[in-house]
Amino acid sequence: MSTLTLTRRRGLAAAGWIGPVVRRLGAGLVVLWVAATAAYVALLLVPGDTVDVLIADGVDTPQRRAQIIAEWGLDRTVPHQYADYLLRLLHGDLGRSYVLQRDVAEILSSQIWPTIRLALTAAAFGVVIALVLALTTAGRRSWTTGLAGFSELTAASIPPFLAGLLLLAVFSFTLGWFPVSGDRGFASLVLPALALGLQIAGTLGQVLREGLERALEEPFAVTARSRGITEWRLVARHALRHALLPAVTLTGWFVGVLLGGAIVVEAVFGRPGLGQITLGAVTGKDMPVVMAVIMLAAAVYVTVSTLVDLAYLAIDPRLRRSR
Repeated sequence: MSTLTLTRRRGLAAAGWIGPVVRRLGAGLVVLWVAATAAYVALLLVPGDTVDVLIADGVDTPQRRAQIIAEWGLDRTVPHQYADYLLRLLHGDLGRSYVLQRDVAEILSSQIWPTIRLALTAAAFGVVIALVLALTTAGRRSWTTGLAGFSELTAASIPPFLAGLLLLAVFSFTLGWFPVSGDRGFASLVLPALALGLQIAGTLGQVLREGLERALEEPFAVTARSRGITEWRLVARHALRHALLPAVTLTGWFVGVLLGGAIVVEAVFGRPGLGQITLGAVTGKDMPVVMAVIMLAAAVYVTVSTLVDLAYLAIDPRLRRSR
């Protein structure tokens, strides 16, 4: 193959990525704008005076009211207030909690890492469990496959808070293997991560097994078997790639489970993190914090969705040519 031909092919491959990536980034920006607008509209629609809503359970003094009016531009028209709000967001200014007397960005940054650690560990547990179950039972007709399917259905059906309570009852209260609450090293992270990851493992395991079994019936699998490839190698090296695309589709759902479940799981296990901050903000009517959490969740969802779309393009090159 000549250098010119190789260069041309590389250029075409790169061009195939540009359009989908630009469109996905544009759609992500629109979603973030809609989320920001929805959060701001929610602030305006909350019954009562906007200053009272922002103060919530915080200190109510004339100086504090004047500060809020100046910060949010409440003495200006609504379009000007909305434009100022978007401009502050673009500069990373999430406002100030008048209940906790701290900048919202500082509050979130101080609590986000325990939640990220919990979510990543839960995702790792869920993916590993699902892969092990799917790879060891796909294409096999035995009692182990039925047991794995029943286990996956059970795990997918149990909400994280109930799974957390059951894990606490068995492994903390009865056996005493893990701490009951708090954030004291990896041991205190295992049960919360399992409670959050079991639902992912159950759903992902079912999807992976179905994808693997469909792939094992494709002509390429018959050809590979005729060449003497072992069944394990066929499943792990060839069929798994074909089963990944429907599994990747679930990533957006994973994010929802991790974000929503983390709030409940952190409360059940008494862990620090965004869950505790969110619950406190909702119960204390701390609107600046609530709005910031909405924006953070939207940003995480948009980022993950964009990466998922790019993963589609990497897994199946035909999608690049079709866009």
